[in-house]
Amino acid sequence: MKLKSRKLTGGQAAIKSLRKEQVKHVFGLIGSATMEMFDAIYHDKKIKFIDVRDERTGTHMADGYARASNQPGVIIAGQNGPGATNLVTGLAQAKAAFSPVVSLAGLYSTKDKMEDAFQGLDQQSLFEPVTKKTITLKNSKNIPNAISDGFNVAMSPRRGPVCINLPRNLLAEKNNYKINEKIKSFKNTNNTQSNPNSIKRAAKLISNSSKGIIIVGGGIKYTSGFKPVIELAEYLNVPIVTAAGHGDAIPFNHKLNAGQMGPRGNPVATKLTKEADIILAIGTRLGFNSTFYSFENINKKAKIIQVELEKKMLGKYFPIKIGINADAATTANQLLKEFKKQKIKSEVKIWTERFKNERSKYLFQRNNIPSKNYPIQPPGLFKELRKVLPKNSAITLDAGTLCLQATDALEYYNPPSLFTPLDFGLVGFSYACGLGVKVAKPKRTVVSLMGDGGFGMTISELSTAVEHKINTITIVMNNKSWGAEKAYQKDFFGKRYLGADISSPPFSKVAELYGAKGYKVRKLSEINDAVKSALKVNKPVVIDVDVDPKALYSFRRDSFKHRSK
Repeated sequence: MKLKSRKLTGGQAAIKSLRKEQVKHVFGLIGSATMEMFDAIYHDKKIKFIDVRDERTGTHMADGYARASNQPGVIIAGQNGPGATNLVTGLAQAKAAFSPVVSLAGLYSTKDKMEDAFQGLDQQSLFEPVTKKTITLKNSKNIPNAISDGFNVAMSPRRGPVCINLPRNLLAEKNNYKINEKIKSFKNTNNTQSNPNSIKRAAKLISNSSKGIIIVGGGIKYTSGFKPVIELAEYLNVPIVTAAGHGDAIPFNHKLNAGQMGPRGNPVATKLTKEADIILAIGTRLGFNSTFYSFENINKKAKIIQVELEKKMLGKYFPIKIGINADAATTANQLLKEFKKQKIKSEVKIWTERFKNERSKYLFQRNNIPSKNYPIQPPGLFKELRKVLPKNSAITLDAGTLCLQATDALEYYNPPSLFTPLDFGLVGFSYACGLGVKVAKPKRTVVSLMGDGGFGMTISELSTAVEHKINTITIVMNNKSWGAEKAYQKDFFGKRYLGADISSPPFSKVAELYGAKGYKVRKLSEINDAVKSALKVNKPVVIDVDVDPKALYSFRRDSFKHRSK
């Protein structure tokens, strides 16, 4: 097909390039540096612009959108300098989570010297450490190619964020452009197959095992590739353990699902990982939040077979017996075909039956713990949420002691359903991420758990939610403190509290002032009715829950081993 050349401003060409990539939603905050782009969006009928109150939270929205939709999330920082610098935290979070966020940032004119320009800053150097690739335009004719390259890089294995700096004078210049809107620059799937010899070696190793497990992570979760993993686990009759923050990689109710492993997981999955003689790690780096990079959390004698798309991650944190550089779900299918030619050890049945009994006891005890009505304890709150939240719920979590306790305490049925900042440990992520998830999946119930400190950071986005009818439910677990830090001061610094206690306005009332719906919960007996009512409200909802300020837990005890007693 012969394309017609059209005379466009650089800003119009940029938006036409987004159309080429089939972008339907753009998050952003306007600024004078990129007015030509925003004017082009105004005239566009296919791209919905969601104006945010802060570029950082807008980046978290784009991040949540990307993770939930399996499409790039797009954020525009309209102003160079301070508008662009606000992107940094969100892009660093996206990079840690391998999330394909494409950020477009305004930049001072190419005619200006950086040190003399108003709001001038070396944005190329600024963004390089927190992105997979940073591109700074020098010629307006290159705008379509740069955006095409950005989307391709963001979505190529291993995925990650990209920043494109667009000088204001280039966006105003007019040129003739040929942009084919029918062919996007990236693919959503990767079917890279494993080497057949590696598959045979892995199958032979696993066949000789009597205490094997499969550990799955984001490589399965974000591709919804759990079906071949389940088929493989069922054929081998071995438990499936999920990496921390990826408890939704396998539907909760599958009989072989052990839940999340490690310091932030549950005791059953953690015990399996410490005792397994063979570990098949599919789509996981065996990273920090799952293992703390310590043999205290994984059997030192276990033979590890690791399947990873990013070659440099193979064996990066633990010695491996076999490394397979390929797509996780595709490899699971290949292994299943190979195993059907081999005999499985009968001893596996004893190992797996023991696991099932321990998992059953653990879940029974978890669901039957006595719950204080007041003050509300986190396990009691999570117990009630398990009862009342719909099975299709998508859950977003913040960092912090209360949200970390929730990581394996809730149930996830439809991958991807759990969105966390665990790789970056970011407070202030959950609420904004939830808005992005809801935009991507409008029919799903989206519930964002936050502490009072984190919600205070991002509360202004209630305005965005109300304006654009992004109806999520936010549960603020209000313990009137920076809980994780207060726990460390309690356990390691003689209860010498400084800056740990915080005060906040009544979030339920603030929500009403923004035009949302607010509920206040002081007793555990009130949470069920509040959530049930929230599910029926056609507005954004904030449920402010008083949680016992003394219910503190030091997750990173290992960080303070250096302290003398």
